Amino acid sequence: MIYIGNFLSVTDQQEVLEADRRHGEFSLIIEADSHETAVVKFKDRIIQFRQTKDLFQGDCRIFFIQLVEFDAFPKTDAVMLNYKSIVGDPFLPFIGCLIPTEVSDSCRIFDWSDNRPEIDGVKERLFLEFRDDKTYSLTM
Repeated sequence: MIYIGNFLSVTDQQEVLEADRRHGEFSLIIEADSHETAVVKFKDRIIQFRQTKDLFQGDCRIFFIQLVEFDAFPKTDAVMLNYKSIVGDPFLPFIGCLIPTEVSDSCRIFDWSDNRPEIDGVKERLFLEFRDDKTYSLTM
């Protein structure tokens, strides 16, 4: 089976100023014989990240919020994972790492300017837009 674990984290909780503390979310994926084995592997991997990367700094708490199980990867329709809607306009930057490893964390800084994301200082291109019940698709 294929297991995806979704987690929330709070780091640097020893810091007095809110601006020095962080919170975030991440997912882990593994193929395992049982959900118990997957959970153990998730825990082991998070500990490895704590020991080898700067991802879980300072006083840190991690919350296991969801376990998703697949018997195979979808082949006809894409499956949406981790849709989130947050009140208000986006304004705070955050750090994101696509697939961090011990060799390279591939972390980038995500920021917002006029409700448009910037990654490492470069404005992102619009992929899709929905307006007035119409869909506008842009080429990559």
